[in-house]
Amino acid sequence: MNTRLRHLFLASLLRRRLATALSLVAIALGVALGLAVQLIHGAALDEFGRGVRLLAGEADLQVVGAREGFDESLYPLLAMRPEVAAASPVLEIEARLPGRDDSLRILGLDLFRVMQVQPGLMPRVVATAGRDVDDAGGDGRLAALQPSNLFLSADARALLQQPLRVGGRQQAAGGNGRAEAELQPPAIQDGWLLAQSGLRSLRLRVAGEVPGASGLVGVMDIAGVQQHFERLGQLSRIDLKLADGVAVDTAMRALAPLLPAGVALRVPEAAASEAGTLSRAYRVNLTMLAAIALLTGGFLVFSTQLLAVARRRREFALLRALGLERRALMHGLLAEGALVGLVGGLLGVVLGHALAGGAFRLVGGDLGAGFFRGLAPSLQVDPVLSLAYLLLGVAAGVLGTWVPAHEAARVAPARALRAGEAERAGLPQAKVDGRLAGGLLGLAALACLLPPQGGIPVGGYAAVALVLAAAVLALPALARSVLPLLEHGRSVLWRLAHARLSATPAQAVVAGAGVIASVALAVSMAIMVSSFRVSVDEWLGQVLPADLYVRASSSAASGYLDPSALATIAAVEGVAAVDTTRLVNLRLSDTEPLFSLLARPVNADGQGEWGLPLVAGSLVAPAGATLPATWVSEAAADRHRLVPGSVFELPIGGHMQGFVVAGIWRDYARQHGAALIDSRDYVALTGDTRINDVAIRVAAGVDPHSVSETLRQRFGPEHITVALPGEIRALSLEIFDRTFLITYLMEAVAILIGLFGIATTFAALATTRQGEFGMLRHLGLTRGEIGRLIALEGALTAGLGVLAGLLAGGAIAWVLIEIINRQSFHWSMDLAVPWLALGVFATSLVVLAGGVARLAGRHAMQRSAVQAVKADW
Repeated sequence: MNTRLRHLFLASLLRRRLATALSLVAIALGVALGLAVQLIHGAALDEFGRGVRLLAGEADLQVVGAREGFDESLYPLLAMRPEVAAASPVLEIEARLPGRDDSLRILGLDLFRVMQVQPGLMPRVVATAGRDVDDAGGDGRLAALQPSNLFLSADARALLQQPLRVGGRQQAAGGNGRAEAELQPPAIQDGWLLAQSGLRSLRLRVAGEVPGASGLVGVMDIAGVQQHFERLGQLSRIDLKLADGVAVDTAMRALAPLLPAGVALRVPEAAASEAGTLSRAYRVNLTMLAAIALLTGGFLVFSTQLLAVARRRREFALLRALGLERRALMHGLLAEGALVGLVGGLLGVVLGHALAGGAFRLVGGDLGAGFFRGLAPSLQVDPVLSLAYLLLGVAAGVLGTWVPAHEAARVAPARALRAGEAERAGLPQAKVDGRLAGGLLGLAALACLLPPQGGIPVGGYAAVALVLAAAVLALPALARSVLPLLEHGRSVLWRLAHARLSATPAQAVVAGAGVIASVALAVSMAIMVSSFRVSVDEWLGQVLPADLYVRASSSAASGYLDPSALATIAAVEGVAAVDTTRLVNLRLSDTEPLFSLLARPVNADGQGEWGLPLVAGSLVAPAGATLPATWVSEAAADRHRLVPGSVFELPIGGHMQGFVVAGIWRDYARQHGAALIDSRDYVALTGDTRINDVAIRVAAGVDPHSVSETLRQRFGPEHITVALPGEIRALSLEIFDRTFLITYLMEAVAILIGLFGIATTFAALATTRQGEFGMLRHLGLTRGEIGRLIALEGALTAGLGVLAGLLAGGAIAWVLIEIINRQSFHWSMDLAVPWLALGVFATSLVVLAGGVARLAGRHAMQRSAVQAVKADW
């Protein structure tokens, strides 16, 4: 194509400024959302991986166990192997900081071994004001061996010396009612850091720094960590540097048989891969939502280009008559779409980076989902990823233009050159066989039967795309079915609008395609989120049956309750009953994320409210079973193919222990599976009597708040957290809403794109129908009445699109709940349709579409009636 023809085609985009701008915005938003999700998670994973590499140092392999650790007797066994040149034992503690909501990751290291494997973690003594090197506990060379000396990364020192600003608490009565942030005290004061072990505070001297570490990390001598945090004889991992000439695979084959149950051997990079696995399903779901937004943008390009082709029929016919070939005409139109996609993609890439930067500041590197809590990743420009999303924008523009370009190339020049042909031509009539839409729905049903591929519900996403396509193709049939029901007992304007849409059902396809996609996305997400939220709320009501809940720290941190603390709690006046939970994490294999094990007292008769929402099986252990009973979560049942009566082996106490599955329960807290066993079985197997959480039932007539205050006085408010069930539920639902914040944003974007589609469609239609409007003016209609006519047509068209979108959205919601959600997260939920919200949403969208259509058609109404019908003279 020569330069003049290229300019001719591309200049047409400038003549259609509104339609072009809206198409650009639609593609830009789709590209921006998808790119932002990938940038955010990519930066978080890179930051996590960088931390893993720094901590691993020169290690070739790592021996890792559960978070609670494994017996240190494994260390000399591996260190003496000929495959190993050096071995460095590590004990990792997530130290709770009393009086603060954050924690410090403390690594206990053998400082005689660390230089051989992890030289970057070698601590350095730093004299501070008012204290010299000797004050740090030695002559400088031995200070790092002092059991109470702590060495911090620069990031940790900077943060822990400052007060921590958290949330907002409602002011007491008499205040102005505004929520104000709470300042928690610095963790480091006068050179000492307070950490918590059990229910007591430890004073650790900040003796220096760790130049090679980043993030909230501290280093101590391993013997001091074992002593202070009561982990004698325990290790978290062993970093291995292999002998020269020993391949990693060879070493793994030789060393793996030496490991006890629940301990794995893997390369250091596997930790970053495990973190990626934890967040993969969430990341993929958000990416698919962004892809639907981009697809909706493609529909918008399709509608604007199809209408532009209808309006430019004479122009194309003249070019064909002057010798332009069909292929050149099609290539020119595809170039228009490619340019729209290119510019929209460029805008989307810029906007995507801006959104990612804003997300880092507002919700962190996990988009509020909690997978990378504590990381502070920075925005990195990824040229390859940016180019990929830019090409997706170009593809959306080209694919959206393909059908209109093909339609334009088929136009006969002689017919199109007739006067007024552009106005009379209108839109090409869609001849869609309803059986095609039915066939696509059948394929969607078959896709739902496919198993996940690599943990990704590929079949579910394919079903979503097929349902959307079927809804668009079924729109003419839906119009033919619905419109006859609306033709009687209406005004003249209503009859005209009805007749127009009945005569040109293609108008519903072109304008309604984007509406269907956006409404289907919004409706399906609304139903899914509503169902999930209602199910989580009901689940919280079941798992929180007590009056008060007490914990010393999260299960990962260093606080815990011991038997003497339980006795103190039980003796508090007003406490009627105490129930306990011990939560530990097990490593079932080298590749799976950590598996949760809960130990709780279980009544032999299965009676009583002990907060286990069963979906299968019974609370009663199977009669005659020779193995102890376990109750597994839905995720564990799906991942390990368990049913009531199955035998499930768990690595507890360094040995594989068999359990018989008594029931399956719903658990929204642990995505990768959990099992519950009787606390007596757990103590017998491990000897561990520590407790994470205590549920308290108060006596009749006793105020839970008074019991709560007594407990805080007994143990110290900085050492324990006491909460009412209502407070836990409110906080959990707040976290839920924050997690789904980005999905609400994507829904809003999709709806906005759908309204753009209505605007561009009716702007172009009004231009092609100027002759029709002129004739109506001669017959007595005013400009205002023609405006109302266009608004009615827009409302009717949007109504059909909304109806099809509601039906498609309901089907997609089922796919999301039963297929995608189940295969991604292994969670079931009860269907809860927000009927009122959907009704308000549908009505509002139809009304807005009418208003948008009227505004879009204002230009056509401003032309004089005489000039509008001159082509008919």
